[in-house]
Amino acid sequence: MNYKVEGAFSKVSKKLGIIAILWLVITIVFVAPVAYSIHMANTIKGFDTAIFIETVGKSITNPFGTIGNIFTVGAFSEFISVFLVVTILFVIGFLIGMLKSSPSNQYTDIEHGSSDWSQHGEQYKMLSKNKGIILAENNYLPVDKVGNVNVLVVGRIWFW
Repeated sequence: MNYKVEGAFSKVSKKLGIIAILWLVITIVFVAPVAYSIHMANTIKGFDTAIFIETVGKSITNPFGTIGNIFTVGAFSEFISVFLVVTILFVIGFLIGMLKSSPSNQYTDIEHGSSDWSQHGEQYKMLSKNKGIILAENNYLPVDKVGNVNVLVVGRIWFW
């Protein structure tokens, strides 16, 4: 099970900065205007949808001014509650994405044809360390081996 967590984290760790920036942008552009609009739409009679929609439209066009208005009008409690809901939904979405990106087995993303699949020299039960047909770095298929020694090489030659 440990390989799933490590594999998922290694795939997601490259994108953590983008995810954090997205979370910050959503907080500034979405959470602050919605929280301010909720505060402004709460009247003595109850919640006024028309005021909410009008205020959201104005607030989204000026998100930094809306953040200032949250502190001056006293809508900080609404901001915190909307912020927590959005953050929880964002974390749930992040965890679902991380679970979906976890490797299906232990050998996912290991190069086929490399010796990464073996541990502690177990590949040398079949292969040679020193001579034969080159398969990978320090892995040779011995030509004096009993049985099939046919090799199909797929790939390209790198030179410059």
